[in-house]
Amino acid sequence: MAAAEDLDKILDVYAAARRYMVQSGNPTQWVDGYPQRELLEEDIQADRLYVFEEEGDIHGVFAFMIGDDPTYTVIEEGDWKSGEPYGTIHRLAGDGSRKGLFPRCLDFCRGLIPNIRADTHSDNHTMQHLLEKYGFQKCGIVHVWDGTPRIAYQYAGENGETR
Repeated sequence: MAAAEDLDKILDVYAAARRYMVQSGNPTQWVDGYPQRELLEEDIQADRLYVFEEEGDIHGVFAFMIGDDPTYTVIEEGDWKSGEPYGTIHRLAGDGSRKGLFPRCLDFCRGLIPNIRADTHSDNHTMQHLLEKYGFQKCGIVHVWDGTPRIAYQYAGENGETR
């Protein structure tokens, strides 16, 4: 769980992730310093921001919320695999110094609820690859808070069966 005293390091992780996004052909997903300090403070206060720590240093971060996500109320060009209660992974980022953050995130989230959703920008090929590699299926298109489209995914398990 992230704590208020982790915030400066968390912001450094997100800055590294934004640099990686630009370098890998995804310059428009997280602009203007997204996610902003205020949003991360809200996440910490709501106990929905988590960090990856090794040897006392933070190398990754993600938000995980259980319950209905307003972003996923309307889905276009497809449908959700399951309407069961779900959790949502948002704002997953690493500082680039460690590998294997996504499967660790997924294992943690699956330990809380088996039905998981996520979304990503069409230019975020790294995240698309990870989602599909670890058992997520494309479900359609959703629109985030600023109206921009995202590819919507739902975890379908290791055997392709939605839980």
